Amino acid sequence: MRPPRSGVAAFFGSRMLRLAIAALAALAWPAHAQLDAKQMASAREKAQVCFACHGPDGNSQNPDYPILAGQSWRYIYIELRDFKEGRRSDPHLSPMVANLSNEEMIELGNFFAAQKPLPIKFQADSAKVEAGRKTSDAVLCPMCHLGGFVGQNEIPRVAGQYPQYIKKQLLDFKAKRRTNDAGNMTSVASTLSEQDIENLSQYIANL
Repeated sequence: MRPPRSGVAAFFGSRMLRLAIAALAALAWPAHAQLDAKQMASAREKAQVCFACHGPDGNSQNPDYPILAGQSWRYIYIELRDFKEGRRSDPHLSPMVANLSNEEMIELGNFFAAQKPLPIKFQADSAKVEAGRKTSDAVLCPMCHLGGFVGQNEIPRVAGQYPQYIKKQLLDFKAKRRTNDAGNMTSVASTLSEQDIENLSQYIANL
């Protein structure tokens, strides 16, 4: 009889299975579309309403709202779709996406993916940054988010994101207030202490 796996082994085994399924699913997604000048102008016009919270071209000036510039288009599309279909909820954003078509959500994703993210004003705590780097390696964050947390496909870019926003999302995953993650981030966040989350938010924001 095969001996039972330890809790740690079971956690990483189940996580690897979910990641493999997610990777196969990603193959079915259409490739990133390079917008021509006319398409870019149309997308920018649609994105104007987003700038009020997310800043010019998606470079948020408010740490309560994430930076969208340079984000994976697939991630933006998926999150907009989840807000529209109720898998995520926000009193401001949910009503705004209610009438968006799939094509419009993809267009917005491609627009923000084409923008350049700008550095945020943030003074990192060097001790927390180093502790966050060690936690990141321990829970295999780069396996999904890649080195430098630049993201890929439906996995978001979080490098240089506001630490307040990163911390809130990790706490929401940990508390299961946010669950539109196929279980991956919920599982990871459940292993993190609040100090781990604080350290990770400083490390990621500093990248």
